Amino acid sequence: MPKQYLPIAGVPMVLRALRPFTAHPEVARVVLVLPAEDVAVAPEFLRGLDGAGLILVAGGVERTESVGAGLAVLDAECRIVLVHDAARPFVERAVIDAVIACARGGEGAVAAVRISDTLKEAASEDATRVGRTVPRDGLWRAQTPQGFPRDVLERAHAASRSTAGPPASDDATLVERTGVAVRLVPDSLRNLKVTTAEDLAMAELLAGRAE
Repeated sequence: MPKQYLPIAGVPMVLRALRPFTAHPEVARVVLVLPAEDVAVAPEFLRGLDGAGLILVAGGVERTESVGAGLAVLDAECRIVLVHDAARPFVERAVIDAVIACARGGEGAVAAVRISDTLKEAASEDATRVGRTVPRDGLWRAQTPQGFPRDVLERAHAASRSTAGPPASDDATLVERTGVAVRLVPDSLRNLKVTTAEDLAMAELLAGRAE
């Protein structure tokens, strides 16, 4: 089972990630990018969300390909685009609102959390030895949602496809490369990305406290 379908307190993770957007009064369309076989036969728990403006689209091998597939099916009237990870089930409404506001101002926006831990960089010749301590002042950990004027994001993706630069781990990086400003929107540690079994256990605790 894909991790995004795993239940958190009985509710599939991806459904928790979707609901803040399908219920948002300013979100006109939500595109969920899935493996092709899941688009052909959608999981049962996604049925019934059609009325909430949900479209299912087959993704690509890389993240940029999947985001591009989602962009391609948006209505022409959608001028602001948010990109969110299906593995982040606890995004807060205030963060969504702040990201939308930045994008409406013509800039990019990324939900982010200030780095509070001491950062160690491993030595190049020995990955288990500390090479140096990295100053954490001014450092943030990027999260999602990330928001952009649609034309800005489309230009950034087009530029990425036409160049041989290093791969980008998020859409904000692609937009930064075009020279468009990207703002940091303070987020919460609660908006965690579920990657490991420990993350899933933490998500269960968070869901239990909220419900």
